[in-house]
Amino acid sequence: MTAAQNRALDGLLPRYGAPEGVLDLRQLFGREARRTLEIGFGDGETLMELAHLHPGEDYLGIEVHRPGVGRLLMALESEGLENVRVLNADAVQVLETRLPDGSLDALLTYFPDPWPKKRHHKRRLVQPEFTALAARKLKPGGRWHLATDWEDYALHMLTVLSAAPGFTNLSPTGDWVPRPPERPATKFERRGLKLGHRVRDLLFMRQ
Repeated sequence: MTAAQNRALDGLLPRYGAPEGVLDLRQLFGREARRTLEIGFGDGETLMELAHLHPGEDYLGIEVHRPGVGRLLMALESEGLENVRVLNADAVQVLETRLPDGSLDALLTYFPDPWPKKRHHKRRLVQPEFTALAARKLKPGGRWHLATDWEDYALHMLTVLSAAPGFTNLSPTGDWVPRPPERPATKFERRGLKLGHRVRDLLFMRQ
């Protein structure tokens, strides 16, 4: 955590963050618009690019890593972007207690922690319980886009989501989709590619 990131958390989180309690997204963004949530935004690279590309849409990001939150806050101020709001919190807790059902048009989960050791697999975000929670928060027709460079986690996510009530796999082959051009490349993706990992994208629609 740098001094500048600390100052951003103190000075900018009140501006780009959200009040406690259940979120009123219309009030939070000051308008009615298409809304996307990214869980685990890292340093905010993807959120920044999407917000630039789609100024008529609103973006909500959740991240527990404070340095990444600070970096995104500084970037938002520097670029003058007003269509991003940031939560430094646990994603499951936010979805369970603060985000209204049927409030999201899209959910993004890019390169989540793979917890590669078998004894840690239970810590992975994408589990049946979380998938049911995500289904409640998405509008009918809403999409959940996931990506990972860990083959084992990709297969795990495919298995869990394929068995989840309320979701349809948009892959014509029943597994992966080509990387959509609107998904920005991330530093985790670039790191994985340098290591020779194959990146897999999954795209599911809320029925």
